[in-house]
Amino acid sequence: MRGPPGGGFRPPPLPLPVRAGLRAWRALGRAGLARVALDEESLLAAARRRSGLERLGDEPFREPLRRLLASAEGEADLHPLGRLILRQSLVRALVNRLRLEALAERHPEIARQAVEAPVFIVGLQRTGTTLLHRLLTCDPQLRPLLAWEALNPAPFPQDGARGGRDPRMRVAEAAERGLRYLAPGFFAIHPVEAHAPEEDVLLIDASFASPTVDATLQVPTYSAWLRGSDQRPSYRFFRRLVQLLLWQRPGRYLGKTPHHLEFLDALLAVFPDARVIQTHRDPMRVVASYCSMMGHGRALFSDRVDAVGLGREIGERALGAVTRAMQVRDGADTCAFADVAYRDLVADPLKQGRRIYDFLGLSLPAGTEAAMQRWLADNPQGRHGVHRYRLEDFGLDPARLSPLFDPYRRRFGVESEP
Repeated sequence: MRGPPGGGFRPPPLPLPVRAGLRAWRALGRAGLARVALDEESLLAAARRRSGLERLGDEPFREPLRRLLASAEGEADLHPLGRLILRQSLVRALVNRLRLEALAERHPEIARQAVEAPVFIVGLQRTGTTLLHRLLTCDPQLRPLLAWEALNPAPFPQDGARGGRDPRMRVAEAAERGLRYLAPGFFAIHPVEAHAPEEDVLLIDASFASPTVDATLQVPTYSAWLRGSDQRPSYRFFRRLVQLLLWQRPGRYLGKTPHHLEFLDALLAVFPDARVIQTHRDPMRVVASYCSMMGHGRALFSDRVDAVGLGREIGERALGAVTRAMQVRDGADTCAFADVAYRDLVADPLKQGRRIYDFLGLSLPAGTEAAMQRWLADNPQGRHGVHRYRLEDFGLDPARLSPLFDPYRRRFGVESEP
C-alpha cells in the first residue's frame, strides 16, 4: 500500500489472502471479466430483486446517488474489493428505502410516531463522542441506534424474531467479523461492534447524501456538492428512520455523529426541540487522529491513499465544521446546547454524565450510575489497542494550521494538548 511523497502515513496492508485475491481479480478485470457494476439501474434492479419490493418513495434521492456514482467512478480509484463493498452498501441502502416504504404503507402509525426532545451528541471526530454516547446508553430511558439496526433499520419480513433474537443481529455480527479480518487495527481507532450503539450517519446513508462516503472514498466532487447543498431533505428522511426505530422500541432518542456538527442547521430545522451536546478537544489532536482514521478506512477501498491531500481535506473540513456550527449556535436557543470538554470527560466521565442529566432535566437513577461504572471498568481507554498518529504524516504544519482555530478555542475555552 503506497502513500504519496511528503506524507509519512502508510496504511496497514490487507491480509495476504485478500491481496492475492485482488491480484487475480485485477487480471480478470483486464481481460474484461469480473468487473463489479456501479450503475444506477443495476443497483436499483438488485435492490428490488433482494427485497421483492418496488416502491422507493420520493425521487430526490436519485440526484445524490448519481453524483456519488459519477464521483466514485471518476475519482475514487477503487480496487475490485472496494467496488464490491461499495456496491453492497449502496444496494443495502436502497433495500432499506424499499422496506421503509412498504412498512409505512402497511403501518401509517409510523409516520405519526412522536420524536420528543431527542438528544444528539455532536463534535469534531475524535473528541469523545463515542465515549459519551456509550456511557449515556447505559440508561434504558434513552434509546440509541444499535449497530445491527443501523445496517437494517426495518425488520426482516420473512422470518421475524425467533426465540427472542432478531435475525438482523446475525448480519451485523458477520459484518463485524469481516471488518476484524480485513482491518483489525481499525478497532483501536473506532470500535465497530454489532451490539453496540452506532452513529446516526449510517441512517443518513440511505438518502445518499451522507458524509460517510468521503470517510471511505476519495470523492472530492461529490464532497464539495454535499457540503454546498441543502441537507434538510436527507435529515427529513433520517427522521423517518428514527420514527421507524421508535415504533419498534420506544424511548427518548439518543443520537450521535460528528457529522451533525457540519449540518446543525438542518438538524435543528427537522428536530426543533432537540437537545444538543457538543464535545470539544484541541483541533490539532482531532485533525491528526481523524486523518489516520480516514486513511485506514480508504485503504479498504483503494490502493491509493493520498496522505497529503487527505490532510488538507480534513484540516479544511474541521475548520469549516466548527465555524459553521458557531454561526448556527449564534442564532439558536442557547438552552438547547450543552458543552463537554474532552479532557474533563476523560478525567471524570461520571461527573460529566451527571452534568448532562441536569441539562436534560433527568434524574440519574442509582442503578444507571452503577451500570455506567461497570461499563467504564469493562471498557478502559486503549482496550482495542493504541492509535498512533501525527499531523506531519499528512503533510500538515501545526504552526500554520493551529491559529486558524483560535476563534473556536476562545469561544469554548478549548485547551491545547501536547
